[in-house]
Amino acid sequence: MEPLAFQEVPAGEMLRRAREFRQEMERRRTVRAFSDRAVPRELIEEALLTAGTAPSGANMQPWHFAVVSDAAVKHRIRQAAEAEEREFYRSRAPKEWLDALAPLGTDEHKPFLEVAPYLIAIFAERYGTLADGRTVKHYYVQESVGIATGMLITALHHAGLATLTHTPSPMDFLNEILHRPDNERPFLLLVTGYPASDARVPAIAKKTLADLASWV
Repeated sequence: MEPLAFQEVPAGEMLRRAREFRQEMERRRTVRAFSDRAVPRELIEEALLTAGTAPSGANMQPWHFAVVSDAAVKHRIRQAAEAEEREFYRSRAPKEWLDALAPLGTDEHKPFLEVAPYLIAIFAERYGTLADGRTVKHYYVQESVGIATGMLITALHHAGLATLTHTPSPMDFLNEILHRPDNERPFLLLVTGYPASDARVPAIAKKTLADLASWV
């Protein structure tokens, strides 16, 4: 055990920070039109280190982030993802789901997978492997990886980048293309970079405090 590195700040400063951060995050939007403008690798590294500070079950840290910038690999990922998406939009998705997606203007075409400078494939480690070959159980894997992913998205936005969460189903092709082991399951494909100069986003509204929270 070690001392907690906690820095208390005055109540007024706490509220100011909370409001400013909330206002910053209100400007975060999912982007589907990216620029091919280069992004310094150090920005991605810092965001990944932030994600790595996320809490996890028994501190097992059951995540792996495969960062893709190679054009040929991005092309393979796009081809595989679009193949799954074609099946989804044409035969797998129920009408109710397609109706819900309609206002967002999405379809099976995913050019952003090649245009954006970085794709971050997030894998959930179902179990760990020791040097001697033994396996170690991981706890609350989905919850832990979900928290880390949220922190990664927040860190990238805070740095000044845009993101898109992409989840073609199934995503097993990511294990093959990125040479990830069997104990890792694709969780999400995060696209990041600068938004295109002419990027447009749907007009949406978020739940109010009264709708999203209750007080007991």
